[in-house]
Amino acid sequence: MERFEERRRLIENLKRLGYIRSKKVEDAMMSIRREDFVPQGLREYAYHDTPLEIGHGQTISAPHMVALMCEELELERGLKVLEVGAGSGYHSAVISRIIGEEGMVYSIERIPDLVEFARRNLERAGIRNVEVVEGDGSMGLPEHAPYDRILVTCSAPDIPDPLVEQLKDGGIILIPVGRTFSVLVKGLKRGNKVVRKEICGCAFVPLIGKYGF
Repeated sequence: MERFEERRRLIENLKRLGYIRSKKVEDAMMSIRREDFVPQGLREYAYHDTPLEIGHGQTISAPHMVALMCEELELERGLKVLEVGAGSGYHSAVISRIIGEEGMVYSIERIPDLVEFARRNLERAGIRNVEVVEGDGSMGLPEHAPYDRILVTCSAPDIPDPLVEQLKDGGIILIPVGRTFSVLVKGLKRGNKVVRKEICGCAFVPLIGKYGF
């Protein structure tokens, strides 16, 4: 009960600050226990609005960033989503609630220990429409393309060409561009081009891979 109240207070604060703008994002974040996606020793901080270390130099994003990215992705039920950077599985769990059982999230992660960590967390949370795959996220996951939405949870030098190719025409990609202190870029695919809009400044770990740093 205590954790529920912590979660509720955090979400009410994110609503007041304008990060949560829709009922579907609010409901999704209320339905996922963030404490189940962080290391045991950090669970007391699960509802602080801050990134938390999950090992291997990686973090679980701050709740306000998860909320903002979910809103900017304009998620709907039934969509097919690619996530680059599974981390602990928390962000994909929230997305899975928004897109519903008829939707699907494919999440690619380069660090084997985190692949297993995310899979265990998602299984424990009863999430069945997220598949975590080990690989180079900068190359995307062509076997399940095209995707309605792509989100990248690490900073890239630019939008990787394979991700543009794997995004459906009319689809949305959300990606931090820059090194360490980055700009969150929202791209709308029109034909072979991506129309870009800068959302806000942000700080993410770097994208490692062929099209990363």
